Amino acid sequence: MIDEKLNMTCQCVLTAHKANHTLGCIKRSMASRSREVILLLYSTLMRPHLEPCVQLWSPQHRKDVELLERVQRRATKKIRGMEHLCYEERLRELRLFSLEKRRLQGHLIAAFQYLKGASKKAGEEIFARSCSDRARGNGFKLK
Repeated sequence: MIDEKLNMTCQCVLTAHKANHTLGCIKRSMASRSREVILLLYSTLMRPHLEPCVQLWSPQHRKDVELLERVQRRATKKIRGMEHLCYEERLRELRLFSLEKRRLQGHLIAAFQYLKGASKKAGEEIFARSCSDRARGNGFKLK
């Protein structure tokens, strides 16, 4: 959903609302707050709502990114023993990425797949490989 100014804020708000609702259901229905349980439920029930919003819409406004990050912050805070850690430390401990870094990782993976030849459709039009030997053993340098 976008507004008349082609702003994706409405989509981010709806996505955050849906993910917060799911987190509330997890909190009410689960007695265990162990790391394995909450992380598994987060990755299967909540992350599919958040990732498409971050990957496809690429929130331009800082408030949209913070709104989506707040959902992940709340989810990681529910894990027993991690309440006292700051958000970055919780992410590092759980081996998760912030949603903004996840978006950048998706772009890098797509670029690498184009270079490796996994997707020949648009990759040849966008990227051109360098043919020099000055790539230090990496044949995937761009012109």
